[in-house]
Amino acid sequence: MRKGASGRDMSGLLFVLPFLTAYVVILIYPLVRGMTLSFQRVGLFGDGRFVGFENYGRLFADDTFIRSILNTFALALMIVPLLTALALALALALNRATRGAAVFRGIFFSSSVLSVTIVTLIWRFVLAPDAGLLGETAQALGAEPIPFLSHPTWSLWALAITTIWWSIGLPMMLFLAGLQQIPGDIYEAAALDRASRWTTFWRVTLPSLRRTVVLVIMLQTAAQLQIFGQAQLLTGGGPGGATRTMVLFIFESAFARWELGYATAAAEVLFLLIVLLTLTQYFTTMRATEGEGGR
Repeated sequence: MRKGASGRDMSGLLFVLPFLTAYVVILIYPLVRGMTLSFQRVGLFGDGRFVGFENYGRLFADDTFIRSILNTFALALMIVPLLTALALALALALNRATRGAAVFRGIFFSSSVLSVTIVTLIWRFVLAPDAGLLGETAQALGAEPIPFLSHPTWSLWALAITTIWWSIGLPMMLFLAGLQQIPGDIYEAAALDRASRWTTFWRVTLPSLRRTVVLVIMLQTAAQLQIFGQAQLLTGGGPGGATRTMVLFIFESAFARWELGYATAAAEVLFLLIVLLTLTQYFTTMRATEGEGGR
């Protein structure tokens, strides 16, 4: 019996060994290596020198880094609520077993498969004040074009709108999957009680989608705190650092100034912020759900 159990244990271990190896090499080792690098002064080439918490001290005394944190959180606050609401609205509108709804689901999801380079090129053609679609339309109407890509406030909104357009497909599909899991009997009971559409949405649909809403918010918050390509390709972090995000700061520190230890320390701060924010969201929403269930 012991030999058989041991053999099964070994065969199970051998079965998962390729995954465990890939997991350690791709995720665990870079995480540990990044932690060690953040305590060193090291460039792209050559050995590092241990400097303790010096990199972290420099970071929190660096106004550029602090501003990149504020820019990143401002973008997340712009994007996540709007993206969640729009994705839910689209899912509600397209939750129909018709050919037209299927076509529109494919159209709205299609933007999600584009690369960030294509997305930023499309929106440059739209937002450029001199030859862009909106600029040409404003001039045709006799108005002054809005400098979406060169104004400190409008440039943040340009990044937010671009990201929402690009990212809306996945949360829409998650909401559609959640809507299709709601039993039809509940809606029939609401119809018998002569509940309005608004009442049905607030009393039936939204409570049934609570976990999906939490999942979408958590996924999108983690994703938008890592926004990079749009900021680099659409605005270059400008004007005057108004759209420099944390990941763009990390990229510039590592590959423009060749301060790999400093950049890694910034990456560790970003990692810690994402983990803390995600766990806070999760436990807060789970407590609220358990409290409502207890009542």
